[in-house]
Amino acid sequence: MNKQYLLKKNDVKTAYWMLLPIVGLLTVFVVIPLIYAIFVSFYEWNFYQDSVFVGLTNYMIVLKDPFFYKAIWTGIKFALIVIPIQFVAAFLFAHIIKNLSAKVGGIVKTSIYIPHVISGVVASVVFMFIYHFNGGFANYIVGLFGSEPIAWLADVKYALGSISLPAIWLGFGFTTLIILAGINDIPNSYYEAAEIDGANMFHKMFYITLPLLKNVFLYVIVVGLTGAIQQFDLPYIMTNGGPLNETMTPNLFIYTHFKNDPYMGYTISAALLLFVLIGTLSAIMFKLINSKKD
Repeated sequence: MNKQYLLKKNDVKTAYWMLLPIVGLLTVFVVIPLIYAIFVSFYEWNFYQDSVFVGLTNYMIVLKDPFFYKAIWTGIKFALIVIPIQFVAAFLFAHIIKNLSAKVGGIVKTSIYIPHVISGVVASVVFMFIYHFNGGFANYIVGLFGSEPIAWLADVKYALGSISLPAIWLGFGFTTLIILAGINDIPNSYYEAAEIDGANMFHKMFYITLPLLKNVFLYVIVVGLTGAIQQFDLPYIMTNGGPLNETMTPNLFIYTHFKNDPYMGYTISAALLLFVLIGTLSAIMFKLINSKKD
């Protein structure tokens, strides 16, 4: 009994020693900066003069700023465009890959993952050529149907959708592989038993595949939601938040204030409020999907 207790105690100590490096890194690069940011948000603070305590004034200024709410709404609209399309396309394509041979499937998986490792800056430049008013591939396709060229990145009607397409392309491969891993983890015996009971393709999808992929869906949606709302590279390079702030996402809005405003209180307060918003949305998603530990 004592020997087992000592062994268990040693295992616990080993676990703590193994966790120590990551806890130290998180403390230095996440916890301490977060605490300092909260502290600074209560001050009128800049690089050139002494700080002045202002309490909640910075937060009140942000919460009264209509441009902040517009940026939040733009981020949410961007997420509502990107996530459903990316999710449905990845789910369907994962089933196609599952039915391919091992060799062909391996080539396809490698091919679709390549965009995920491409920089958002590179993707922005590529799609800017595609959307170019004169000679761009998008307007070439439009011209085949007899329509006039479209200013994809300068027209309020098309700008947000235009930067959504490269975002879908960049995240499609990663989302597909995550869903594919979840599908492959479902035992084939479940489907065989369902076929014996007379279940068709739709029955198997709605009563086996979808329920057993709940945790995978939760991960994909939460990661996609937080990533989409925090999008920065694409709107910064492709439109710089225009036209008329139609593509001014929250992170780009905060960066613009950081670049143009000598006082950091507004910028940090806006960033912390965005942090709270994303945390709240993630908590709501966890509650709605009702994930299980297994």
